[in-house]
Amino acid sequence: MVLKYKSFDLTLKHTFGIARSSHKIQRTLIVSLEQDGFTGYGEAVENSYYGFTIEGMIARLEELRSEIENYPLVNPEEFWDYMNKFLDKNRFLHCAIDIAANDLYGKIKGKPLYELWGLNTDNMPMTNYTIGLDKIDVMISKMREFPWPLYKIKLGTDKDIDIVRALRKYSDSRFRIDANASWNVEETIANSIELKKLGVEFIEQPLEARDWSGMEEVYAKSQLPLIADEACRTEDDVPKCVNRFHGINVKLVKAGGLTPARRMILEAKQVGLKTMVGCMTESSVGIAAVGQLLPYLDYVDMDGALLLKNDIAKTHTIVDGKITLSNLPGTGVEMKTKDLF
Repeated sequence: MVLKYKSFDLTLKHTFGIARSSHKIQRTLIVSLEQDGFTGYGEAVENSYYGFTIEGMIARLEELRSEIENYPLVNPEEFWDYMNKFLDKNRFLHCAIDIAANDLYGKIKGKPLYELWGLNTDNMPMTNYTIGLDKIDVMISKMREFPWPLYKIKLGTDKDIDIVRALRKYSDSRFRIDANASWNVEETIANSIELKKLGVEFIEQPLEARDWSGMEEVYAKSQLPLIADEACRTEDDVPKCVNRFHGINVKLVKAGGLTPARRMILEAKQVGLKTMVGCMTESSVGIAAVGQLLPYLDYVDMDGALLLKNDIAKTHTIVDGKITLSNLPGTGVEMKTKDLF
């Protein structure tokens, strides 16, 4: 294979705020793999919370160039296992490589990945649109600008219930709440009671990621379903979520790509957990990969590219939350310009 890569600064339409940070620019790394006249594309965003920078990922990519380029791609899963010897501690970069390998594989085979996986697309969840944490009037203005049947609301203040009450006065759309690990046990239980009254569907990651004992208490007393995000990063975390959460939100960058994400989803189903895949503020390169997993899922959050001013690619069509998958082979992504590299 031939390895290429390029970093981009993705500008968001609005400053995107969560409990621990906010940003207007999302730096991202696009990796391409070429073989047999085909090119596959993958993506990994920079993220300070998990400790991965563009510069660090590029440096590691260069160290692994010969390992990647000397590997003849036949099976993406086998390639993931091979690269995991080098990237077990760098799942973000592994994600970009794995998505590119899966996209390349699908293009070589001439089919979308979901077809190669034998999935039926008759019943797929709709995606939410995320409203970042901000002043209430700003959050309402974002909803006015982007009418949507299903919103994810980012919270993490001492006025969270007031925020949801205000947003509910404006909209009767379904709400999902993401606290991004900013609440404590008592707060979560109390908030679940009020949020249920306000028509909230579920609460995502209320407590700190490794507060497993706290989640046991919340799980026993919460009035709403609980979805793990920061607490469920890799395959090892799935069994820990049983009897602590009702479902898991898999992020491709945290898992290490499509290959382990599929394994996590299938394991979650086996142990009775609801399945969701989320996104960062990726371009359509990352969102294309998320879309291939839709037939497996109960919920999905694949609005990352909708939040951008300058998407560098195009893929599945999303209208009012409903997703129509691209019929292109691989992940279904098309770069908007051919001279990226």
